[in-house]
Amino acid sequence: MNYSYKGKILISTPDISGDIFSRSVVLVIEHNEQGAFGLILNKKNSQMSDKFKDLFEFKIEVYDGGPVENDKVFFIVKGKKVTETFVEITPEFYLTEDIENIISAILNSELNINDVKIFSGYSGWTAMQLDSEIQRKMWTVVDVYNLDYTLPNDQTLWKSIMQNLGGEYLLWANSPEDISLN
Repeated sequence: MNYSYKGKILISTPDISGDIFSRSVVLVIEHNEQGAFGLILNKKNSQMSDKFKDLFEFKIEVYDGGPVENDKVFFIVKGKKVTETFVEITPEFYLTEDIENIISAILNSELNINDVKIFSGYSGWTAMQLDSEIQRKMWTVVDVYNLDYTLPNDQTLWKSIMQNLGGEYLLWANSPEDISLN
């Protein structure tokens, strides 16, 4: 492996349809010789959102981070580091699994809930699997351009990024979700 996609955004191509990665925007948190780890930024999980709503007693969106280990919870946090166990994504954002300190910081008003995005599960690839999928054009790799990872996002994020890429991506952005209807 000569290149790491760590810190990049993966945009699924319309060829990926019918599963969780259909029209997905994935932030690659780690990518090395052993494989890759990322989180889907634009797929809400209503079932997990309801569970967190019961915990906090106000509405919280939880996102499907990916199809792996859906019982694990991850947090992308903007700003203040309220835990010692984290992975820096950028100087402004970090990732943690430290549910106790994050929930405590939110409840104690040390963290604003709008500066936290919650994920159930993650996206994982074995050694060279992501590289192979990119080579087969299942993913388009995009450099991050001032994207706030904690903003609430849905399918419009995928379409918006595709439109900004222009060219053939503009065609993809306007294609139907079921490409067989095209």
